[in-house]
Amino acid sequence: MPSALVNIDIYLDNKKIIINLIISLAYSKYFSMRYCCLCISFLLPFILLGQEKIQFFSKNPFSFKDIITNLNNQEDQIVYGILKMPDDWNENDICPLIIAVAGSNGWADHHYEYLDIYRTHGIATFELCSFKSRGIDSTVGSQIEVTTAMMIIDAYKAFEILADNPMIDRQKIGITGWSLGGGVALFSAWQPLKNSINSNITFAAHLPLYPPCIVMPTVLNFGSSPIHILIGELDNWTPADACLELVNKIPNNNIELTIYPNSHHSFDRDSPVVIKQNGYIMKDCRFILKEDGSVLMNFLNIPMTTPLLQKIGISMCAKRGPKYGGNKESKAASLKFAKDFMIKHLNN
Repeated sequence: MPSALVNIDIYLDNKKIIINLIISLAYSKYFSMRYCCLCISFLLPFILLGQEKIQFFSKNPFSFKDIITNLNNQEDQIVYGILKMPDDWNENDICPLIIAVAGSNGWADHHYEYLDIYRTHGIATFELCSFKSRGIDSTVGSQIEVTTAMMIIDAYKAFEILADNPMIDRQKIGITGWSLGGGVALFSAWQPLKNSINSNITFAAHLPLYPPCIVMPTVLNFGSSPIHILIGELDNWTPADACLELVNKIPNNNIELTIYPNSHHSFDRDSPVVIKQNGYIMKDCRFILKEDGSVLMNFLNIPMTTPLLQKIGISMCAKRGPKYGGNKESKAASLKFAKDFMIKHLNN
């Protein structure tokens, strides 16, 4: 089965061709002005934003174990994302790229601020739409409709397609994500998953923001690409202590951690700190991740390999009502760090 489904070749340098086509239609006796207006309304985002919608085939594994032990038998899934070229891009440029992954509440304004900064500094971005591709708006409070495993497969499949794009430097493709997407940015580096999906793919840099580090692997191999976690000191949704524990146990020196003081989950939002009533407080949760991808409950070491078992496992250690919201200083520091980190590893 082919992995690429649709590739709409509309870029910034093609806008003159598109505009000329619309003008020609306007003067043609075969097309009405109403038809031309419809064409303009459809093509305007591509003309102005230089973006491309790319669809590809992915899979729907519920768990890491599904990936490692039974990937070929997982349900197929069509996924799409939005590729945007750098602000000063021209057709002769070969650009680095960042694959970006949103959290369990979907894409938000503060995510796009990072992507805008990357493109300003010569790095293309790919907004992975794992949720909308599956008809889901949010997984807050359940975490079963779209899982980290599904999104990691999506990210790898997106890499495979984008690496063949002649405008993209396949040696300089990084990944970043927030919250649930931060887990994707982190565990996409975990070697047992990489070996099971595509051992020939290596992300050049990983930047997870407030990821769930509550799963401790028995195999502490996260490759050799640079990984840097950004998280808030007061985060009780995805606790900073768990990330510190993980970083301290990984033997390689390729992973680092920044903890922002007086900062909650989603510290890079502009909104004030509030309580998310249906979210999970995970500060007391710690799970074991085995080499075969099984995540074991705290109680009796039962593998959480189905939605029901995962709900049971989380309910035994988590409570409802985590806090989340912005910290102005931490947001500014995070945006600057993200820019410098990606320029250092992708754009030098």
